[in-house]
Amino acid sequence: MKSVRDMVHVQLEKMHSDVVVPAYKYDSDSGMDVTAYIKSNDTPSSIRIPALGTALIPTGIKASIPDGYEIQVRSRSGLALKQGIVVKNSPGTLDASYRGEIGVILYNTNESTEVTVSHGDRIAQLVLCQVPKIEWNVVAGLDITGRGEGGFGSTGIK
Repeated sequence: MKSVRDMVHVQLEKMHSDVVVPAYKYDSDSGMDVTAYIKSNDTPSSIRIPALGTALIPTGIKASIPDGYEIQVRSRSGLALKQGIVVKNSPGTLDASYRGEIGVILYNTNESTEVTVSHGDRIAQLVLCQVPKIEWNVVAGLDITGRGEGGFGSTGIK
C-alpha cells in the first residue's frame, strides 16, 4: 500500500506520448528513476559519452515544481559503480520557476572506455526537496563553538 505521508502533487508534462513517467521502484525510496528519451525519426537511438566526456541526456519530460521546493537530479549508484557514469553537477537543481525539458548531465569517469546511453535507460534519480529561504541577519561577530574556524580535516583522519 502506498503511503500518502508527505505527498506533494507535481504537474508533469510528457513531451511525447511514449515517455516513461519517473517512478519509485519501492514505496520507501526517496529517489525516482528517470529514463533517457533518445529518438531519431521516431526510432530509438543512443548517445555516446566518450572517456572522460560529458553529455546532456534528454528525458522528454517537463515539470511544474511548487514554490518552496526543488527537484534534485542525483546519480544512480549502480551506474556509478558498474559503468562509471555519474551526474556531473550532482546534485543538479531544478528550480520551481523552470519549465523546460529536464535534461541530465552525465559524466563518464572512465579514462579509456566510451559508454553508450540508449533510449529508455534509467539514467538518474529525481528527489523532491523542500527548500526554505534564507534571510541573512548581518552581525558584528558569530557565536563561539568548539570547532571555531577549523575546517578541511581539522577533526583529524581517524
